[in-house]
Amino acid sequence: MIGRISGTLLEKQPPQLLVDVGGIAYELEAPMTTFYTLPEIGATVTLHTHLVVREDAHLLFAFGSERERLLFRTLLKVNGVGARLALAILSSVESDDFVRVIHDGNIAQLTHIPGVGKKTAERLIIEMRDRLKDWETTTPLVSSTTASNDKTDASNDAISALIALGYKPQEASKYVHAVAADNMSSEELIRAALKASVK
Repeated sequence: MIGRISGTLLEKQPPQLLVDVGGIAYELEAPMTTFYTLPEIGATVTLHTHLVVREDAHLLFAFGSERERLLFRTLLKVNGVGARLALAILSSVESDDFVRVIHDGNIAQLTHIPGVGKKTAERLIIEMRDRLKDWETTTPLVSSTTASNDKTDASNDAISALIALGYKPQEASKYVHAVAADNMSSEELIRAALKASVK
């Protein structure tokens, strides 16, 4: 089991990352909450990981904190929730906000997440409520990102990221253009669009 990796960040194209560890480049998938905290390309990064073994692939998921990985693993225990859906959930809602949504039984907010219908939302609330009973919420710390001067490229990157997370192209475009402003980086656009999509 690969539990953590530390190396040079080579590429970051949501939700994929490429990290060089001693000459071996690992392909990883990460939620947007992790992307918000990543350093610039070429910098050293340390990530907590979770390996999913399937018949056709070995998938490595990366998280900026142990807390985020713990929530991902807890989600995987819910009947009908796979790694892709867990990744979409973590990308759409901050960990502490998700815990509050579960405790409040807010089905409507959960169904705004791609891939989460009413039945899945109900199942999440029923199965996660006890598992998250002792979860202490904290104010999430998010690092600032450098704004891109090319608004079109940032918007296109943001739309591509939302599509990769399960949004339909029309929905992705609508959410991104609704929040787009001058000098916003793709990470800032993605974050704002995801927040708008689950309101």
